[in-house]
This record gives sequence, structure tokens and C-alpha cells, in this order.
Amino acid sequence: MYISALSNKQLKASLAQGLGLQIGGFSIWLRSTIPAVTTHISGLYSAYTILDKDCFFDFHIELNCPSLLRRFFRPQVEFSFDGHTPFKPLPYDQAAAMFEWGLNWCIANHSNQFLIMHAAVVELNGRAFVFPGAPGSGKSTLCAALVCNGWRLFSDEMTLVSIVSGQIYPVPRPVSLKNQSIDIIQEFSENAIFGNVVNDTAKGTVGHMKAPDNSVFSAEKPVQPAQLIFPKYKQGADTEITALSKGKSVLSAAEQCFNYSVLGRQGFDGLCALVDKSECYEFSYSRLDEAVQLFTEMSP
Repeated sequence: MYISALSNKQLKASLAQGLGLQIGGFSIWLRSTIPAVTTHISGLYSAYTILDKDCFFDFHIELNCPSLLRRFFRPQVEFSFDGHTPFKPLPYDQAAAMFEWGLNWCIANHSNQFLIMHAAVVELNGRAFVFPGAPGSGKSTLCAALVCNGWRLFSDEMTLVSIVSGQIYPVPRPVSLKNQSIDIIQEFSENAIFGNVVNDTAKGTVGHMKAPDNSVFSAEKPVQPAQLIFPKYKQGADTEITALSKGKSVLSAAEQCFNYSVLGRQGFDGLCALVDKSECYEFSYSRLDEAVQLFTEMSP
């Protein structure tokens, strides 16, 4: 059964008791009584599978008010993972965003079967394009534009590379966009579906774009890497792509890995294999239509 099969009343009741979700290769147990979380799951997770409560769950997550008093005086939301609270509470209206940020943290810190890179991943015609980059590089905006043009979404946030096979595993979730990127994508594509936009977070204004249903339904299908592209958005810049040496690509990619040092030799070997299998480039852009055309031509 999918989330879409539940009415809002049923979803609210299920979340209050705890609801199992399959998100990529991860099983999530989510519990919350916060209306914004219900709205977020209903609107942006409608195509995700509901799991039986007796399943094994990778992560048990709760989002609720830290105290009764906080429900009325400067209300806050607290993120709990397996009964622990790894973060300070945030303002109540940031509950949905906190779910996404907290789930990122869970995956990045508890999935060492993968080499995990801070990078967006999309796929077309069986070819995975990996876009590593620090916040502000434009990787999520670029990812959203490609996804709105029919590319398969793996993730806008992290690349999961199997340390055994070298394949990239998808974990398609809503694409997180910030500040002017929200308006840019809304203007770029009428197909983009957004949840509630939240202002005044630590990251500025934040909005989440729904992952396409076909990406969610294909979440069990890994692919081999084909392109490793380091993007940089520059206002007014021409669309330009430049080949990057394998050595520089390894060094640049290592800077974006979450668990490279934790994996030790496996991390080094996995990263080198990823780079070896990929064509590597630096990419600067300001026009999304030109970027989409270029990458589509690179994936015949």
C-alpha cells in the first residue's frame, strides 16, 4: 500500500501511532503528531510504500514538541532518533524540514556499507551523473532542473556508492531547494510540485520539491557511474564544461565524502574506482536550459 491510499485523517492517526515507510533501500519508522509533518508526508511522499509495523526498521524517528509548555510558548520541534535527541530543537514551523535534515543525518552516519558523498545524482539512459559540491554550488538546482526534464532522481543530497560493487544506489526523496533556487525552479518547470515553503531557517528560505513517482518506483535499481561533474553556478556565466584529471577529481571528490576516513582503505579504493569509471569535468553555468541540453546530449 502507498501513502496515497490513506486519507488525511487516516495518515494523521497512523503517524500519531507510528508509520513505516520504505525510502530507497532504507526502512523508516516515523512517529509525529505535528500537522506540518502530516502535510509534508501526504503531499511529497504519496508514492512511497507503507511497511508493516512488524518489519525491521533501520531508523526509528520521532518529531514532537519537547514539552507541554513549548506547545504554547514559542513552540518548538524536537527530532528523536532511536530514543536519542542528537540536535537542539528548532522552531515548530520547521518540523517538516527537520525531518528531512534529520533523515540525512541518519543515513550519512549509519550507512557505512556505502561510500557516501555530498553530491546530487541523476540518471538517464542507464548513465548516472554525479554532481559533488558544497552548499551554494548549484548542485540541487541543477538536479531539480534535470529531474523536471525526465531524468531519474537518485538524490539531490548524497551519493551512495557500494563499497562491494561500485554501483550507485538510489534514495529518492524530495529535492531541497533554498532561497532564490525555489523561484528559479518554479519558473523553469510547471511540473515542479513543492510542499510548504519555510522562511527564516538556519539555511534561509527552504522548500522541498516532490520526487517524481517513477523515480520512487525505481528505487531498487542501482546503476554504474558514468560522469563525475563538479558544478558551480555563477550568475551571468556562460555554460562551460572542462575536462578534469583523474588525480584532481579524486582530491576534489574526497573533500565531499562524509565517511571517507571512517572506511579507511575501502574508502580510498571505492573513491578511486568511482573516478576511474567516470568521465570527470568541471562545469560552470547560469542558464538551466543550456545545462539540461548539454547533459542530455552527453547521455545518448
